[in-house]
Order: sequence, then C-alpha cells, then structure tokens
Amino acid sequence: MANTTDEVQFILRGFGKLYNPFPTFSIFLIIYIVTLCGNLLIIALVSTYHQLHTPMYLFVAHLSICDIVFTTNIIPTMLKIILKGMYKISMPRCIFQYYVYSLSTAAECLILTAMSYDRYLAITKPLHYTSIMNLSVCLQLVGSCWLTGALSTLIMVFMIFLRPFCEPNVIDHFICDVAPLLKLSCSDTFAVEVAIFLFCIPLLVTPFMFLVVTYVCIFITIGRIRSSNGRKKTFSTCSSHLTSVCTYFGTLMTVYMDPNRGHSTINKILFLLYTVVTPLFNPIIYSIKNQEIKKIIAMVFSTIRSYFKCKN
Repeated sequence: MANTTDEVQFILRGFGKLYNPFPTFSIFLIIYIVTLCGNLLIIALVSTYHQLHTPMYLFVAHLSICDIVFTTNIIPTMLKIILKGMYKISMPRCIFQYYVYSLSTAAECLILTAMSYDRYLAITKPLHYTSIMNLSVCLQLVGSCWLTGALSTLIMVFMIFLRPFCEPNVIDHFICDVAPLLKLSCSDTFAVEVAIFLFCIPLLVTPFMFLVVTYVCIFITIGRIRSSNGRKKTFSTCSSHLTSVCTYFGTLMTVYMDPNRGHSTINKILFLLYTVVTPLFNPIIYSIKNQEIKKIIAMVFSTIRSYFKCKN
C-alpha cells in the first residue's frame, strides 16, 4: 500500500551502524568546518577588497556560496547518520534536501561554465574583454545560473515527489537522491527517468561540452604565443578555473555515470568524496594558485599580527 505524502518518512541508512563512528565523524566534522571557513573567507575577501571587484572573483565568490549551501544541506545529516547508523527524515524535509542539493549542483555547473566564457574572452579577446564582460554582464550571468538551476530543479522535484511511495521507505544512501527515491516509487518511473535525463542535458551535458570547446580555443590561443614566459603567464590566468572544473566534473561524473549509484560501498565512498572533499578544494585552489588572493590573505594576516603586537 502506498502512503500519503503527509505520512511518509524515509530512513537514510548510509553505511549502517559503524563499530566505532567517532573517528569518521570527527574527520568529516573537521573537513566541514574547514570548508565553511575557507569559503566564507573567499566571500569576505571578494566583498571587502576593491581590487577583487572583477567578474572573475565575483564568479569565485558565487562558487563559494554554492559550496556552502551544498555542504550545509548534506553534511549535518550525514554526521547524524554516521553517529546513529540511520536517520529518519520526513517527506517535506526530504523534498527540501533534494531540491537544495540539485539546485546547488546545477548552479555550480552553470557558474563554472560562465567562468569558462569569462576566461575565453580574457585570453582570446583581451582588447575587447572589458567592453564585453563587465560587472553588469557578470551579475546577469550569475543571476541566470541561479534562476535556471532553481526553476529546472523545481520541476524535477514535482515529477519525483508527486508519485506514491511504498513501504519500506529505506534509502540506502546518505541523502534523498533521485535514484534511490525512484526505486521506492509504487508506480512506473520510466517517464520520470527520461524527463530527468532530458533536464540534465542543458544543466550538465551542454555546460560540459561548452567548457571543452572554450578550453580548446584557449589552448590554441596559448599555443600561438611565441615566448614561453608569455604562455605560462597566460595559462596561469585560467589554471585555477581549469583545476576546479576537472575536480568538480570529474567527481560528479564518477558518482553519477553508474546507473546503480548509491547502492554499493564504493559508490557511497565516491559520493562522500564528491560532497565532502570537493567543496573543500575550491578555496584551496583559488588561494594557492591566485596571486591576488594570496597577497590579500598575506596582508590580512600581517595586519592581524601587527594589531596583536601593538596590543601587547
């Protein structure tokens, strides 16, 4: 018998009951705190310092917002599952978790794509860059990324959660993800699966293809530069973004290329890497590889050190 929407509760099982959950819990808690601090630092620096008020750093700040939303939506629930071995979640909360998870994933893919367009203009059309890509255009692109992700994800949520679910409502995963949810449906899900696949084309496949094309053009342009120093300097302007793209899309495809995702220990470990480790990389990548941010971070720490010296 199918439950009504108000009665449905799901049980997130994760890895099940661990013999000693505290080391795993402690590791993921520390990673979560470091991720929050790193991404909040990026947002604070971009918001505060005038020299970072450029399209590229505005995109970076929104990537940090995506990562904060993404991890805060997933990791607290994940930590409860690790401690208790399971976690009961109501239908409304499950809907909200899936919506925020899908929204932040779609928005990050689209923002990374917009950043590739920004790097393409900066490298292949440097004389026209400032006239084409200004802060106004950048804000419009960022707003479009969030709006597209929000609306498309909302449609997918309706398609999934308007279907009846049957007992037992046990999700062999850490979150309310689409594959395990559809397995619990009492009705035929073929049409929903096809519709979700079609939605993924403009949200994931098309952005990835656009990224590939733009970087082919970027590499061709870099290859035409005669001096090795010029090539290195030009490549350094997009190396952070390229590293971020490879990390994000690499882990995303690894997790979601398997049709039986979420139902084996290996896939669950890959999912943990995608949801916990990947958001940690962005602030590290843009801090280590970006000279402007490195200078400002050094200046901030120097100011703090000078302040405490004066106090003493």
